[in-house]
Order: sequence, then C-alpha cells, then structure tokens
Amino acid sequence: MDAALPALIAFIAAAALLTVTPGPDNALVLRTAAAEGPRPAFGAALGISLGCLAWALLTALGLSALLAASEFAYTVLKWVGAAYLFWLGAKLIFKPRNSFDTGEASPEQGRNAAAWLVRGLLTNLLNPKVGVFYVSFLPQFIPHGASVAVWTTMLGAVHAGVGLVWFICMIAATRPIAAVLRRAAVVRWLDRVTGGVFLVFGLRLALDRR
Repeated sequence: MDAALPALIAFIAAAALLTVTPGPDNALVLRTAAAEGPRPAFGAALGISLGCLAWALLTALGLSALLAASEFAYTVLKWVGAAYLFWLGAKLIFKPRNSFDTGEASPEQGRNAAAWLVRGLLTNLLNPKVGVFYVSFLPQFIPHGASVAVWTTMLGAVHAGVGLVWFICMIAATRPIAAVLRRAAVVRWLDRVTGGVFLVFGLRLALDRR
C-alpha cells in the first residue's frame, strides 16, 4: 500500500507529459474543435480516451502481449492502422471544408459528435504501437505484489482521464478565438495541416519495425 501512492503519482506525471506531446490525437481534437465546434470535438476526445481504456483492458487480458510477440499480428494491425491514417489525412488535404454551421446544437451535430467519437476510437484501436507501448510502459508503475490486471486497467483509466481533461482544456482554449478559427481560409488550412499530420504519423506507423 505504501508503494501504491508514489507509483500512481509518478504515472499521472508521466501520462500528463505523454498526453501534451504533439501527435495525431491532439491534432484531431484541435482541428475538430476549430472546424466543427466543441460538441464534435468532445466526441473525438471521448473516442480517443475510450481507445486508451480499451488498449489497457486488452493489455490486462494479455492480448497486447500477443502483438508484442507475434510479428504477423502486429504487421496486420499496423498496416490497417496506417491505411486508416492515410485515408483520414488524404480526405482532409484534398477535400478540406470551407465553412460549417456554428449555430445551436442540432440532431445533425449530434450525429457528427457520434461520428467523431468513432474516428477518435479507431485512431487509437488501429495503432498497435499503443498496445505494445502499454505492455512495456504500464508494468513499470505496478507495485510489487499488486494485481497486474487490476493495476493495468486502473492505470489505463487514469491515462484516459488525464487525456480527456487535456482535450477539454484544448477545446475550451479555442472558444476565445473561434471567430478567427472558423473563417473559411483558416478551416481549409487547419484541415490540410491536420491531414499532413495524419499522413506523417501514418507513414511512421507503416515504416515502424518495433
């Protein structure tokens, strides 16, 4: 019990640093907040956080260890994930939006939020590096003698929670400059930059040799 609190505090600090590091997750939430509004952006953020929690559960069940041990399983999921990032990136680059509805919440906005939740979830679930990372990273913060499955799940939930808080802060930060971020030229620029980020990370994933 004495080792549990320091381990948890250390993990929260590490998770916070990992969360604020620029990457496709941050790019996805920022672009969605600027171009779609806070509701769809929160959907994307929630999907990403649920993806982290799902990987933690898979790690606790030992399935992520399979990715670490099986070259074939890792390669299949790696190429599926890279293809998904390429698809998202190409769509944003070649078909950027010019405008969007900034009005009150509507059923259409609700459907957009659900669609972005799925996109955020898939962005994480189709990235095997997250699973391999959890297998190698989370055990460092599990106290000696503690239940590996329980602690793995708990640390994954903490990581997801830290990420969600960060994403909410990012979404809130776009509000004061929403008028600028929602100009047609700015929306197109954000779409293309975000698309470029997805292509870069998709390429990195495709070329990754563990």
